[in-house]
Amino acid sequence: MARKEINPWKWQDERSYVQAVEVTNAVSTLYVSGQTAINDEGVSSDADMKTQLVEAISNLEKVIKEAGYESKNIVRLNIYTTSTDELMSCFHVFQNWIQSHNIKQASTVLEVKSLFETLKVELEATVVK
Repeated sequence: MARKEINPWKWQDERSYVQAVEVTNAVSTLYVSGQTAINDEGVSSDADMKTQLVEAISNLEKVIKEAGYESKNIVRLNIYTTSTDELMSCFHVFQNWIQSHNIKQASTVLEVKSLFETLKVELEATVVK
């Protein structure tokens, strides 16, 4: 697999994403459903945004690893949140995770009216090999 990031500007670097990712010669692609702060028993978290973001990241990593992929190969990562303000207050958690795996992904952040039950944040990813 070969990948190329396309960034006509520099400002997106501070926001931990790239404008576009081109992937050629990929062996396979994994489309991951939105991962949230739902525990192993299927119970939705009612914790604060930061706690839910940490759990959503952990669940995303678990699915990616179980499928035999690596987080560093995420090429698209959409974030759905019920409050952009709350998300931005703990966005450093997300940015630290992105940096720790050297992820260079195209992203969109979307504020939505609600998510399932008591959830506040959902991460939807595309990963390649």
